[in-house]
Amino acid sequence: MTGFSALGISEEVLKALEQKGFENPTPIQELTIPLLLNSTNDIVGQAQTGTGKTAAFGIPIIERFDPSDRNIQALILTPTRELALQVCEEIKSYRGSKKISIIAVYGGSSIMMQIKDLERGAHIVVGTPGRVIDLIDRKKLKLGNVKFMVLDEADEMLNMGFIEDVEKIVKETPPERRMLMFSATMPDRILSLAKRHMGKFEMVSVKKEELTNVLIEQTYYEVPNRDKFDALCRIIDVETDIYGIVFCNTKVEVTEMTLKLNERGYSADCIHGDVVQSQREKVIRQFKANQKGILVATDVAARGIDVSDLTHVINYSLPQDPESYVHRIGRTGRAGKLGKAISLVPSDERRKLLFISRISNAPIKKAYLPDANDMIRIKKERIKNNLLTILTTEKHFEYGTFALELLEIAEPQEVLAALLRLSFKNELDQKGYKNIAQDSHNDERGNRSSSRESSRGDRDNRGRGDRDGRGGDNQMMSSTGKQRLFLAKGKQDGFNPRKVLDLIFEESQVDGRFIDDIKILDSFTFFTTKSREADIILEAFRKHGKGRKSLVELAKPARH
Repeated sequence: MTGFSALGISEEVLKALEQKGFENPTPIQELTIPLLLNSTNDIVGQAQTGTGKTAAFGIPIIERFDPSDRNIQALILTPTRELALQVCEEIKSYRGSKKISIIAVYGGSSIMMQIKDLERGAHIVVGTPGRVIDLIDRKKLKLGNVKFMVLDEADEMLNMGFIEDVEKIVKETPPERRMLMFSATMPDRILSLAKRHMGKFEMVSVKKEELTNVLIEQTYYEVPNRDKFDALCRIIDVETDIYGIVFCNTKVEVTEMTLKLNERGYSADCIHGDVVQSQREKVIRQFKANQKGILVATDVAARGIDVSDLTHVINYSLPQDPESYVHRIGRTGRAGKLGKAISLVPSDERRKLLFISRISNAPIKKAYLPDANDMIRIKKERIKNNLLTILTTEKHFEYGTFALELLEIAEPQEVLAALLRLSFKNELDQKGYKNIAQDSHNDERGNRSSSRESSRGDRDNRGRGDRDGRGGDNQMMSSTGKQRLFLAKGKQDGFNPRKVLDLIFEESQVDGRFIDDIKILDSFTFFTTKSREADIILEAFRKHGKGRKSLVELAKPARH
């Protein structure tokens, strides 16, 4: 047997997992499910969001459900309302046709409605500590027959000051119940809690190397605190279609950051511990539905947000420990999609970043912010590409008559220049970009670098290919992290720059703004792109070639 079948799961639950599209268990599921099904020990598990820990404890609870027992058989505590709702819905999806009542109880919602749900009969309750205690005090939540007690995200409950509440709740459960505790990190106080309230317990954890994700490109920018906000704005401008979370360490920082982003014209919203429940639910619902924009959040508030399509995670403030860093960045690069994790680091926190990188086994590359000239060049290229897209793929003739009227005002160049000023105001003015200080350190090759030097190298390397006129070109521009690629199509195939960009996007989904220095010859074409995008393009064309020679390959080094 393979996959979930090998773990001893019933056919009914296997069918439910198959309907969800689950084929193979994650490492934490492989470790935990057999222990819960085949032993009687308590379990302490180290696992982060995104590793499948809800299924790791939810599936065995479903399997051990006793249909003849009308009492509450399992209590699952979570630190936030969002996570309680998420865990509740996830466990419901595993029950198949089993008649199991699963409800969520949490603050910020009607306690009377939750009492009615309990009175109708509940077998599994998922809740936050505060609301659970309220219901216990009202004699509406009775835990005397609980068989499973689960603490999910135990470290966050510790950080939020819930440990005393948790201990009070644990005392309401029978001593013979099995206790399961899952935590992204394992501080001493969590282990102390396990020793006080658990019997014989087993430790399970995902290996460190399994915590990081190869689909996440991790970079950092070294900038002073005073320049961090401008650096963040520059990153948002450079990246395309950001759909991500910006992490801050405090509620005050989250609020201020959101206000400043919206003042700059970006689409941003926020959640933190002081945001009322109705507003939190609205913000998260809109963020999930729109699949664009920026959510600014604290670690605690972001727990329970399960989004598979996030393109970016930005650490505006570094977290306190490596596990939290891995926990944050694990929200992108999911479901086989590439993601980016970006950190803004003052020079006095560089040692902390190196520690995070080493302990979490997460290689984090240093990057440099584009200067004012680069920002203007990037924005001009984006404007030209957008215009080309409209000219070739969208209807624009309804504006033809108005365009002729405008052209009567002045010379065409003057009219177009005025329209650009009207549309983009000062975006293309160097004065609109402050000089951001970026510290220079030895890079991986032992060379001194700076953003200005990097930008110069980028510009100087353009157009140096095909020096012998016979198709040779630079294979790698190592100083800028770019690659020169060869496309086996050229002028005789009817190719122009637009067709080159369209073909690349159609095959690899790499946007045209990442393509630079296109040189079209009679039977072939050269173009330049970043190393990361080059890998994506090469892999896409290789797969679509189905064994035949790929249309796109690395360009050969120039012959001298």
